[in-house]
Amino acid sequence: MIPVVILAGGMGTRIREETAIRPKPMVEIGTRPILWHIMKIYDHYGYRRFAIPVGYQGHVIKDYFLGYRDRYADFTVDTAEGGVDRHADPGEHWTVTVVETGSATMTGGRIKRLAPFLKGRFMVTYGDGVANVDIEKLVQFHDTHGRLATVTAVRPPARFGAMELDADRVTSFAEKPQAGAGWINGGFFVFERDVLDYIDGDGTSLEHEPLERLAAEGELMAFRHADFWEPMDTQRDLDNLNRQWATGEAPWKVWDD
Repeated sequence: MIPVVILAGGMGTRIREETAIRPKPMVEIGTRPILWHIMKIYDHYGYRRFAIPVGYQGHVIKDYFLGYRDRYADFTVDTAEGGVDRHADPGEHWTVTVVETGSATMTGGRIKRLAPFLKGRFMVTYGDGVANVDIEKLVQFHDTHGRLATVTAVRPPARFGAMELDADRVTSFAEKPQAGAGWINGGFFVFERDVLDYIDGDGTSLEHEPLERLAAEGELMAFRHADFWEPMDTQRDLDNLNRQWATGEAPWKVWDD
């Protein structure tokens, strides 16, 4: 099974009110961390092997998975003897490798630290954004072009009202359509193992030297995703994601309950 790397080591300084005591991927949408939501997207398409490089407040992620079964399953505990009788599993059957990569390591360096666990093709995404990307079609696209890397290209979410002016008169006003903006890096990568050779070490940012070099050499292809994608960069973003989840309108929820 192709492993999925979820980058989860950054400090999340732009949403500091939430990340002062926990890493950004552990900030909750509803009652579950955004990390869980991302993993459920991949799970829906049959990808259940994960590798998570941690850094800032990494112990929170470690503790979350070490106690995952007891956190979400019913059980009876004998307080005198200490025995535990578990009545059901939590539902998710994941294999999760958590690797400490240090709080100062860059995104490329975090991936490089996982090299012993990445024996062939692997996928990568960020631990702070959700989308309804069709992972099956993404992998099929990667198969067709035969290059080393695929990045999912997305439209940035609408954030501001767009106005058309005639001199000082507003002739139209509307929310800026998502499709009106250019394509940006949305994560949801597929990499062949040779991509690791493009990463020098801890100080390497994936988004700079490796991807720039891959693009220059014709080894980076774009899978266009024009549907829902949204990062959790600010409190406004978090509030919006929670509103969508609470109202049952979360487009990234591709799985069944």
